[in-house]
Amino acid sequence: MKTMNYSLIRILFALVIGLVLVLWPNTAASYIVITIGVAFLIPGVISLFSFFGRKRSEHEPAPRFPIEGIGSLLFGLWLIVMPEFFADVLMFLLGFILIMGGVQQIASLSMARRWTPVPGIFYLVPSLILIAGVIALFNPTGVRNTAFIIIGISSLVYSLSELINWFKFARRRPKTPVTPHDEDIEDAKIIE
Repeated sequence: MKTMNYSLIRILFALVIGLVLVLWPNTAASYIVITIGVAFLIPGVISLFSFFGRKRSEHEPAPRFPIEGIGSLLFGLWLIVMPEFFADVLMFLLGFILIMGGVQQIASLSMARRWTPVPGIFYLVPSLILIAGVIALFNPTGVRNTAFIIIGISSLVYSLSELINWFKFARRRPKTPVTPHDEDIEDAKIIE
């Protein structure tokens, strides 16, 4: 019964996430960056509270000021206040990485031509990677929205296939699972 409940929870989460990413990809990007900002903000706040709320004895050395906590707090606030900026920065970074990867693969194939023939089809994927990187640099918002839509559609397909599997197979699972040990006992009874 527990596995059935976990399957349904997975299906519902995948369905909701997929719908949100497909229907509102730009807003979803902002909320993901804001969530990351909150993840940076909380440890910063905790470290500051523990520093200022700590009771000090005269025999203990003075604790070090939590500079990392302040940095985490400020970075978290910055992510929360300017989510669009950071989403675009991440897309620029992704574009740069894709360009570097495409150029590196094309260069490796060109060097390989020195000792072996390299068919032109091998240049297709690195060229597509290079083009995707250039597009990401010049249109970061469009790339971000397209990526989230693709992830959302994948999430919807996963949730529907999981739901079909649940209806077809998981509901028909026997109530008491037969373990190999139980089969051995049944076999022993038959032999006697």
